[in-house]
Amino acid sequence: MSATTQSPLERRRGRISGPFLAPAVALYTALFIGPTLYSLYTSFTDWDGINSPKWAGTRNYTQLLHDPAFGSAFGNTLKIVFGVGAAIFVLSFGFLLMLREMRGRRLIRGAIFLPHIVSSIVLAIFWGSLLGLDGLVNQTLQAAGADPVEWLRPSWTMSVVLVALVWINTGYYVTILMAGVDRIPASFYEAARLDGANAWQRFRHVTLPLSWDVTAAAAVLWTITSVKIFEFLLAFGGNQGALPPTYQWNNAMFVYGETVGGVTPMNEFGYAAASAVTTLLFVAVLVVVLRRLMRREPLQF
Repeated sequence: MSATTQSPLERRRGRISGPFLAPAVALYTALFIGPTLYSLYTSFTDWDGINSPKWAGTRNYTQLLHDPAFGSAFGNTLKIVFGVGAAIFVLSFGFLLMLREMRGRRLIRGAIFLPHIVSSIVLAIFWGSLLGLDGLVNQTLQAAGADPVEWLRPSWTMSVVLVALVWINTGYYVTILMAGVDRIPASFYEAARLDGANAWQRFRHVTLPLSWDVTAAAAVLWTITSVKIFEFLLAFGGNQGALPPTYQWNNAMFVYGETVGGVTPMNEFGYAAASAVTTLLFVAVLVVVLRRLMRREPLQF
């Protein structure tokens, strides 16, 4: 509706909303827009965190594109986005289908959701004690007469992290997807049963299409979350540069001459900022592509 056709009440509402929105806009600018623009500037400089930044042009980005460690970090991120994401959504819908027919589903849903609300550091310690040489898994293997396995060897760390991420996040996405599934009228499922549809057909033709908007939003949320995974890998050990956030941390960490987790910090804040900006652009492109691929006309029911 144009300004000339707005009623006096609508014009007054627009004038009143400005002062209420101003604090939120100012906070968003100070905490997100400002740091993002400063990171963009820093990415074109050579800065060690102490001396004044020196303009470096596109050197940081050129070095970044030729660094195999950065490419490996992005490859691991794609494994998390698509591989772990597929496992999470398959398990989430599987739990949803089971919970619809079970009593006490709220209690079960709470138990599934519990790992998501526990601190990442606590979960890393739990998994470390579970899979350590003297952990519960190896004790069980020894009790069965098998030899213990070094589950936490460096070459296996990322695989263990992927499994742990599925375990941690499945309950969260069960809760999100259930919000879309619970709004589907039970009469739709009853009609499908009367038409002879089995469980898979009911899921394919009733559950998935009618909850597609929630599923698409959850997929975008998981994509953004995947690129921000930091604490768990840092606390878990292994190659701490294996993901973009930890790669940036290793390049910018302000500890001179100290080796942490087998990695010597380089204190190159400009280079780390270039990595962060590249990651941000990657996420933006990935989200846009994902939204286009998952775009469907909303179904009214």
